[in-house]
Amino acid sequence: MKRKAYYLILSLIVVSIALLFVGSVWLSPGETVKSPILWQIRLPRVLLSALVGVMLATSGVMLQGILKNPLADPYILGVSSGAGVGAAIAIAANYSFVFLGMSSVPLFAFVFALIMVLTVYNLSKAADRTTPETLILAGVAVSAFASAVLALIIIMSGQLQSIYFWLLGSFSAAGYRDVFTVLPYAVVGLLIAYFYSKELNALLLGEEIAYTLGVEVERIRVIMIVAATLMTAAAVSVSGLIGFVGLIVPHFVRMIIGPNYRSLVVFSALSGALLMMIADAVARTALSPVELPVGIVMSLIGAPFFIWVLRTRRGG
Repeated sequence: MKRKAYYLILSLIVVSIALLFVGSVWLSPGETVKSPILWQIRLPRVLLSALVGVMLATSGVMLQGILKNPLADPYILGVSSGAGVGAAIAIAANYSFVFLGMSSVPLFAFVFALIMVLTVYNLSKAADRTTPETLILAGVAVSAFASAVLALIIIMSGQLQSIYFWLLGSFSAAGYRDVFTVLPYAVVGLLIAYFYSKELNALLLGEEIAYTLGVEVERIRVIMIVAATLMTAAAVSVSGLIGFVGLIVPHFVRMIIGPNYRSLVVFSALSGALLMMIADAVARTALSPVELPVGIVMSLIGAPFFIWVLRTRRGG
């Protein structure tokens, strides 16, 4: 297991360095090191894409664990729909300000994502408890309502192109401010997921058995939902909506190393960073000088993989 971790970390380092030399503008290694393109554009973009990959993959692991649903992803509780509505409001109203290091669009996306998940959680509560089923159903219902609101905002504002481009996801505006803004969410969220990996392992046996083992299921569920939501909202606020990372990365890692959450959290975080960096590199070079939204690239990668997983499971 340690050897696999070393190989993954080494791959992450090698790929991240290599991607600094990849872009629409060709520069020799000597020119690249001295060029502002590397330090002001490529480096923050590589760092931000890695952090977003870490947060989405780790959130996927946490939510799949507490909801006991292998199809759960970071957007299942309404984070994406809430963020979309928030960003659309900021874009349509043409708000322009900076607060706590976040400009108006990321800030609105972050706040509305949190509001949406809080709404989902409160709707799913019964007798001060929640269940995975009610959380998922409430998430689906609230997300459908938010999607209708988003469509209404687009129609009324006439800003289809701006809003839709944000919804597809991109790192084209990445900067060091974004990196430092989301870094605390990535670090704290990853530490929480790793710290509670023992409880997630207990939940694999079922809630009743977890209770007998001393696991406070509802408290753990709330902690995991809060941590996963904060990470996902932070990721969405700086990158837009990028699907499949939190869904397919835990699947892929689980197939290789097994279901132990102590290892699953670490390997998923590293794999998410690696996948997101590669996807962003493809997005900015595949049709150069035109840049693809990274959300499209991830869908082209993720959908076939997910179909393969479903067929493999059915065949098994």
